[in-house]
Amino acid sequence: MFGAGHVGTAVVDTLRNLDCNIRWVDSRRNIFRRVPRNVRAIETSEAALEVAAMPPRSYFLVMTHSHALDFDICGRILRRNDARYCGLIGSVSKRRRFEKRFRQQGLEQALIDQLVCPIGVDGISGKKPAEIAVAVAAEILRVKGRAADTLAPSYGDNVLPLKRP
Repeated sequence: MFGAGHVGTAVVDTLRNLDCNIRWVDSRRNIFRRVPRNVRAIETSEAALEVAAMPPRSYFLVMTHSHALDFDICGRILRRNDARYCGLIGSVSKRRRFEKRFRQQGLEQALIDQLVCPIGVDGISGKKPAEIAVAVAAEILRVKGRAADTLAPSYGDNVLPLKRP
């Protein structure tokens, strides 16, 4: 997760009790106030470079204090082409601006289409950090559940496994 502002902090607070390991990256000095056990806080002046340190099939959340930094980070994530989720906080107009710039850079539309912006499940329209965090956590859990479903073995109607997955 990139960004340790109010929303980023709320997202970490929401995810801290789930079975996940979080790398929480921010370029601002002394920004991390509370860091749960399943979180590794990374303070670095080159936050975008941390994209390369993530394992394949990671879930990325981008919500920094800078649109330019958001764009750089998202571009690096999309170019990797191995993220399970690439979510960017923002509006539809921010998404359109990013899409246009990515196309100008020659990024394929199939990669651009992997960007989720705005983030969060439908139906939760609150703008408070805690409300956004709940909506985003629900969306990530939904994506994670779908990924688990696709990894589960599939059996024909005439085959009954000895032990269900």
